[in-house]
Amino acid sequence: MSHESISIEELATRIGRDRRDVEKLANRGRIPGRKVGGVWQFHPTEIRHWLEHELRGFSDTELAALEEGQRSEETEEATPILQRMTAELVQVPLQGRTKRSVIESLIEVAGRTWQIWEPATVLNAVLEREEIFSTGFENGVAIPHPRNPLPDVLGQSILAFGRTLSGIPFGAPRRQLSDLFFLVLCQDSRSHLHVLARLGRLIQSPGFLDELRAAETSSAAYQVIAQADKELSSD
Repeated sequence: MSHESISIEELATRIGRDRRDVEKLANRGRIPGRKVGGVWQFHPTEIRHWLEHELRGFSDTELAALEEGQRSEETEEATPILQRMTAELVQVPLQGRTKRSVIESLIEVAGRTWQIWEPATVLNAVLEREEIFSTGFENGVAIPHPRNPLPDVLGQSILAFGRTLSGIPFGAPRRQLSDLFFLVLCQDSRSHLHVLARLGRLIQSPGFLDELRAAETSSAAYQVIAQADKELSSD
């Protein structure tokens, strides 16, 4: 997404909703936007932040529509997860007993690609995001990521995964402990939302989380993720 305002028609396309539904939500104050000369305008950054907050309540159908709205030419034939994750970006078990140490470990895993040029900047950005609103879910999954894309400190978009041997407090609702972690580091907003939407669908896939928890090695966990991603693309 660009930094300029977008119209209600463009927003509807990008989030996979009917224009009338988007206008209704905007009129009710459910979507951040403003009217200029009687015409709705939306800022891409505000929309991305709104979507991040709302994603955990989306159904698979809504997530699929959002994912489709983020699709670009470069991702038409590639699965959005596997395009940014390789086997070396999966670590089981992942070391860490606190939120900060888990995030640090995930960044170390992501750094195996040599595509993180400023690890300290990435760490601070992810921690700042967690201070605003935890990325932990009630099902033991957490998806830490920066609040805004980091194109100046990344050579490419990266997705890393790790599973701790026991759950840790990560700020999830109802004090649910987290043990499955996906670190999302993207260079642009479109890729960021594309990955978040796909991860949301994977998390909702029957049996997926159980299989991840049963995977005893990094290689086995990667195969679980890869297979699930491919299956969603073939649906």
